[in-house]
Amino acid sequence: MTIDQLKEKARRIRIDTLDMILASGSGHLGGSFSATDIMVALYYGTMRIFPDPDHPDRDRFILSKGHAAPALYAILADKGYVDPSALKTLRRLGSPFQGHPDSAKCPGLDCTTGSLGQGISVGAGMAYGLKLLKRDTRVYVLAGDGELNEGICWEAFMAAGNFGLDNLTIIVDRNRIQLSGRTEEIMALESLEAKVRSFGFDVDTIDGHDFSRILPALDRTVPGKPRCVIAGTIKGKGVSFMEDRVEWHGDLPKGGQIQEAYRELGGETHVR
Repeated sequence: MTIDQLKEKARRIRIDTLDMILASGSGHLGGSFSATDIMVALYYGTMRIFPDPDHPDRDRFILSKGHAAPALYAILADKGYVDPSALKTLRRLGSPFQGHPDSAKCPGLDCTTGSLGQGISVGAGMAYGLKLLKRDTRVYVLAGDGELNEGICWEAFMAAGNFGLDNLTIIVDRNRIQLSGRTEEIMALESLEAKVRSFGFDVDTIDGHDFSRILPALDRTVPGKPRCVIAGTIKGKGVSFMEDRVEWHGDLPKGGQIQEAYRELGGETHVR
């Protein structure tokens, strides 16, 4: 896909995400929107995937920040892994689209996530296992910056560097906002790049909404070193009244905000 096509795909995924969350009456728009461009770049530009979601030669993806699942679900439906009509069933009993990713229910998911901090550890273990099997496949993990408060993340960084997991790329959605406030006021992470480098990673810091920066960062590999892409993003990206606002971690638009959100995304209001 061209960069313009990726931008258009991301716009459509954000509209589908808004549809889903409004239909369910709950969800996480802010973190879904900040991560959308990264996931679009992975699924439509970087990762090796197949019509069979269990193909052994596929690249693996773990959404460690599992609350951003609606954007991932919209992509999986668009890719044909799940019937798009299921998008209307987000968070309902029996739906493949649970509030957090459940790989036992949804085709195309490589890992069940939800408890923050777990995905980086699972990704490191998965990458190590694939190296032992001598499979030429990569593992990509998308983590939130707020979840880096969890010590298990740093144990995984240490292990990945120790074992030279050059088939692993961890992407940090650095929107600088977590559930209860701004990351630097709750548990400061800076200098995040220096910290991750100290664990033996090759690190890039990029604009997480610029596909011309995202794609080469995701494609880059360094022999003997795991990769970390620190993607500077905006919580609620795409809807001006949501952007960089703590309350849009979990709030839903109401009344005229719904129409305004669809207008800014260039879509029609499907849910009222």
